Amino acid sequence: MNIPNLIIYFVTGGLFTTLIIVLEESSHRVLSGLATLVPVFTLIAYFFIGQTQGGRAVSEHAKFVLVGTLVSWVPYMLAVSILSPKIGPQKAILCGLGIFFILAITYIVLAIHFHLFSTK
Repeated sequence: MNIPNLIIYFVTGGLFTTLIIVLEESSHRVLSGLATLVPVFTLIAYFFIGQTQGGRAVSEHAKFVLVGTLVSWVPYMLAVSILSPKIGPQKAILCGLGIFFILAITYIVLAIHFHLFSTK
């Protein structure tokens, strides 16, 4: 890993995040929503992983993320959507993040323990 690559990764991710926020603040809700739904970080990561590690590494990582999304991200979003009107968005997001991290860490530990999604 070299510094120029790290800078490119950082700037690319930051540009997409900034675009989403600018669109939302400019009342372009449809475009902001669409941009948010695009898997920006995996898109960028897979492009660079593919360049350095090849297609098999991208495939295994995509399988890992797909299952991880179902296990941790879906419950996070459900918690935020259900709890926001009841306890407010900040508390709902914190609760959702707690759920997300508990489930995500459990999933990662199990995936490592059982050697799931390995490219070796």
